[in-house]
Amino acid sequence: MAPSGREHKWWKEGVVYQIYPASFKDSNDDGIGDIPGIISQLDYLQDLGIDIVWVSPHYKSPQVDMGYDISDYQDIHEPYGTLEDCEELIKAVHDRGMRIIFDLVINHTSDQHAWFQESRSSKNSPKRDWYIWRPAKYDENGKRLPPNNWRSNFSKPAWTWDAQTQEYYLHVFAPEQPDLNWDNEECRKAIYETSMRFWLEKGVDGFRIDTVNMYSKVPTLPDAPIKDPTAESQLAQVHYCNGPRMHEFLSEMHQVLEPYDTMTVGECAFTFDSNIVMEYISAAKKQLDMVFHFDVVDLGQTPGSRYEHRPYTIKDFKYELLKWQSLIEGTDAWTTVFLENHDQGRSISRFASDLPEFRESSAKLLSVVLATLTGTIFIYQGQEIGMINIPATWPIEDYKDIKAISHYNRIKQRTNGNPEALAEAMRSLQIVGRDHSRVPMQWEGTSKNAGFCSDAATPWMRVLESHEEINVENQLGRKDSVLEFWKKMIKTRKNYKDLFVYGTFKQLEENNIDDKVLVFGKEDSQGQRSLTVANISTEEKSWTLPDWARGYKLLIQSTEDVHDGHLLPFEARVYIGRGVANGYHI
Repeated sequence: MAPSGREHKWWKEGVVYQIYPASFKDSNDDGIGDIPGIISQLDYLQDLGIDIVWVSPHYKSPQVDMGYDISDYQDIHEPYGTLEDCEELIKAVHDRGMRIIFDLVINHTSDQHAWFQESRSSKNSPKRDWYIWRPAKYDENGKRLPPNNWRSNFSKPAWTWDAQTQEYYLHVFAPEQPDLNWDNEECRKAIYETSMRFWLEKGVDGFRIDTVNMYSKVPTLPDAPIKDPTAESQLAQVHYCNGPRMHEFLSEMHQVLEPYDTMTVGECAFTFDSNIVMEYISAAKKQLDMVFHFDVVDLGQTPGSRYEHRPYTIKDFKYELLKWQSLIEGTDAWTTVFLENHDQGRSISRFASDLPEFRESSAKLLSVVLATLTGTIFIYQGQEIGMINIPATWPIEDYKDIKAISHYNRIKQRTNGNPEALAEAMRSLQIVGRDHSRVPMQWEGTSKNAGFCSDAATPWMRVLESHEEINVENQLGRKDSVLEFWKKMIKTRKNYKDLFVYGTFKQLEENNIDDKVLVFGKEDSQGQRSLTVANISTEEKSWTLPDWARGYKLLIQSTEDVHDGHLLPFEARVYIGRGVANGYHI
């Protein structure tokens, strides 16, 4: 019997498309994307081959962190539309035979949420314990200090002093995002009711669960190890990720979901131990269907510090990309396949080349690789047309992300505005800043605002100049375009789902393979095999079909011509056949 990880499920073979509401499509020319705008483009998504639409936070929010600071789980951010619009969106998605998932942001709320407003009203408030409050500490000189030395993910201390009640509250993100106290059972029940059951009853098909491993903190809230003696606060993920009650809480959440036919995918950050991850995604554990592993997209970053760069090679990229393919083999676990989301730079700019001569071939190569790997595939808006990073010429004033601005201001303060330090900060933002994925979607090339809104409107964020060349309008129906190639890869993946979705991954070890050439195989239950080869470089590479695969046929090619004996820069191919297993190695 095959491991349950190979049991067929709609959420395993479905192709997911992530929408960032503010930047997808503006229907009313206020410069902000909205839910009616999403509805207007559902036919486009259906034609692309999308099965599951993932809508990033669209709930009522002050928008300190682009909607990840929720003030009401049961209402909609006003510029995005109404609750009725959201209900229409769910229906419109279902009417097209697709499914829809929402973001579930429940590690924290906005400080404007009614729960927190009540919690901070008094130490005797019935909801005081729904958040994490602690008294101050004092040094030998009587100076008030936070309860511990934790740093938030936005570079500031993770504690904010509340003058009214004379205590600190914890926030591992912005001060406007206070952490909920999951140890409080009454609080957990309210979370499940308002943020989960409410939407499940309206027809939502599942959730992408934000910061899914942060709900349980080490109970004593100890100081974090001192890694930077010059800083007032320290990285503390070791104390607020994967805490002692995490599996208990996720089991409770699974019970809420069980009556519904749903999918769950968790954001499992700062978790590098595969044994810990497997505890979350084993089907037998009944916690999560899958998680996002950040090994690949975190390449070049120092753990816990996005903007501190470390060198990495294509060989490193290949290793991190394929690691989870092998680890789930023979288990009941499932994994994800992605290179982009709302928190990442564009994959072409990061892992291939966004130079004009290589941009389209890079996009096609990455689509071939992603579409032939095992795991649920996630595409981020604009990835299907090959959108690229913000250019280095943009000043900090054009960036919107709280994390980017916080980093820049911290460097400015620490170096007294040193020009070289600020230039280096901007170089970091240009590589891994979150704003790269948040610029308006590029629908048209001739209009000033890329068809995101009319040219009479002012978009909430600057439009990329590259929209003149990279847009949906000039790729739709054009045979050699990135968009049409993505359609082809999605269709191929579905036509061969037993092989590419459910097939056994084969790590191929061949002599004399260049470090910049990626080669892997798949095998389905009927003995059909595939071979994916990709040249991830700007140079031609020598390569010939292995002897054991001589009878294989060419299924996919990312270039117009295939040259025996070598691969063109950023060329990818897929072969299929039923050759002998020699040369395959798991």
